[in-house]
Amino acid sequence: AQGAPTQANAAPIRRRKFARLRRAPLWTQAMARRRVAVRRVLAAVVLIASRGVALSVTPSLRNGNASTATSLSAASATRQSARNAPCQCEVSNPAWQACQRTQPRCVFIDLGAADGNSFNHFLANGFGPVNNCPSGTWEAHLVEANPRFDPPLKQLETKYPGQVKASKSTAAFFCEGSTTFYLDTQNHQHNYWGSSLSSNHPDAQKSGLQNVQVHLMNLNRLLFESTIPSDWVMVKVDIEGAEYDILPCLAQSPSASLIDRMYVEEHQPSWSITGGTKEALEVAKKTLRARGVDIPAYFSQTL
Repeated sequence: AQGAPTQANAAPIRRRKFARLRRAPLWTQAMARRRVAVRRVLAAVVLIASRGVALSVTPSLRNGNASTATSLSAASATRQSARNAPCQCEVSNPAWQACQRTQPRCVFIDLGAADGNSFNHFLANGFGPVNNCPSGTWEAHLVEANPRFDPPLKQLETKYPGQVKASKSTAAFFCEGSTTFYLDTQNHQHNYWGSSLSSNHPDAQKSGLQNVQVHLMNLNRLLFESTIPSDWVMVKVDIEGAEYDILPCLAQSPSASLIDRMYVEEHQPSWSITGGTKEALEVAKKTLRARGVDIPAYFSQTL
């Protein structure tokens, strides 16, 4: 599931297939028209949100048009599970600033970045040949809540200035704010992989529920402000139960159509802090796949 995104394992509906980048010109009139269409739809969604209208449809931006697909099941599941959240699902906001970059690139977004080991896996072509990135360039957004990893993430920012952007002591979520994060202090050999937003996590309990306060980062906003439709966008999700919180909200957001491939490691639904369920997660994944997001089977092997 982690091999190069070739014709054998990439979703056929993706118009920006990673493996075709060396064969097809990037700046064609067709791609220009698609980019304009995407921006028009996103602008319309922001306008609707600014007028206080509930978003009950998900724009289908994959084919470069303004067709829409209803996602009422995902929306209903999100409303139910968000009641106990530290903040509410925010799919878009007129205050967000759309990315103004014009040159496409690979964008690697790592939710649960630890000390950067999955990022190093990305650089070593573990998620596909980096040399095949659009325009031969890449950037990485590393999001990690455990303050233990602040120093190594800072070192990566220094080593790759302008390319690596680390959100340290920050948990990925579906809105912005702050909350309690529980630390795994036991699993030294596995990079303290049981740290979680949930006090139900057994590794957090074994560690005496030691905790810190962390910022919450909205994945929908990060996508909107950091990527463009012609990028190849990869999102790795290894966040110890918070996938049950984030994905149902993401499935409603227009930002989801900016993702090409998502690697999701699934944990126990009881580790969700909003009452997320396996059923709601499956609905969200089905919605995301219908919008062209490739979601292969994934297990991080301690990455």
